[in-house]
Amino acid sequence: MEITVLPQDLKIRSAQRIQIYNYRIDYGIHRSKINLTKNTISFLRAGTKEVIGDDASVQINNQSFVVMKSGNCLMTEKVSSSNKIYKSILLFFSDESIIDFLERNKLYSNSNKENKSFYIFEYDDFIEHFVQSLEQLLAIPAETQGRILKAKFEEIMFYLIHKHGASFLNSIIQQVDSAESRLTNIVTNNKHKKLSLQELAFLSNMSVSTFKREFYRIYDKTPIKWFNEERLEHISILLKTNQKRPIELYEEAGFENFSNFVQAFKKRYGVTPKQYQVEHL
Repeated sequence: MEITVLPQDLKIRSAQRIQIYNYRIDYGIHRSKINLTKNTISFLRAGTKEVIGDDASVQINNQSFVVMKSGNCLMTEKVSSSNKIYKSILLFFSDESIIDFLERNKLYSNSNKENKSFYIFEYDDFIEHFVQSLEQLLAIPAETQGRILKAKFEEIMFYLIHKHGASFLNSIIQQVDSAESRLTNIVTNNKHKKLSLQELAFLSNMSVSTFKREFYRIYDKTPIKWFNEERLEHISILLKTNQKRPIELYEEAGFENFSNFVQAFKKRYGVTPKQYQVEHL
């Protein structure tokens, strides 16, 4: 899986701290590795988006927009079922832009403890009109567009702070304490998702070999063994608490086929998933 670097790979001419791009495709994109070199607001206009980061995963439709911290993430984009397109207005902005904005307006705080990859906000009338103004801005020559864009960036920042406070903006420029913290965040928040070792290593900003070595040092188990055990434990809880049949759950446990799932479950719990469910319901 190739890595897409944004905004560079979009070939935006402007090299300014704040950039805008009208992103539109007529086909779905399966989970892709994305390296965001700038913080990004994705104002979704049509279709759906899923983003997986180091601390969470999010799904949005055109009723919401997402503010994403710079760094590595996995992204899936699906076209709208009605008009078969995916459309998003992307607003890119650097850490320097945020720091400058926060300091000038006496909003900067280095005591912020929150450290999140994404923030989801809902559209309202103000945001809808703001996005429409960005769409109109795209038709203006680049030089004039750049000057107006600085004002538009401050406009949306002031509005979001008015609605949600400044902590989310301070959080964006906070860094994870260490590589180990990042790795454990990624593992903990994605242990029930079917992510490959390559994808987990990418989110951790490590090579696969380094990820495997660090994982074993922290958890004293290989990633495959640890994830299998965690997913089987998760399935055992589901078998005890709902009426889903085992055959409906094996993919959720990360297995390619039902037979392998049954063998692994029996090896860990001494009985088949069906027997386990009968015994505990």
